[in-house]
Amino acid sequence: MAKITENTLIADVLELNPDAPSILMEAGMHCFGCALAHNETIAEAVSVHGQDLEVLLAKLNEGIE
Repeated sequence: MAKITENTLIADVLELNPDAPSILMEAGMHCFGCALAHNETIAEAVSVHGQDLEVLLAKLNEGIE
């Protein structure tokens, strides 16, 4: 199964992990609802929202591993 990395696009994260919207919302990131963010990577979104990249990646990958 694919792994979500810092270079994974938000649109791909949503396809890889069905729990991604709730995980992103919990982190204060509403990216999945923004049409422009679908071409943004997780790392780019994290830099804008001031989240811990490694913590978020771990949570997003829990649902797919």
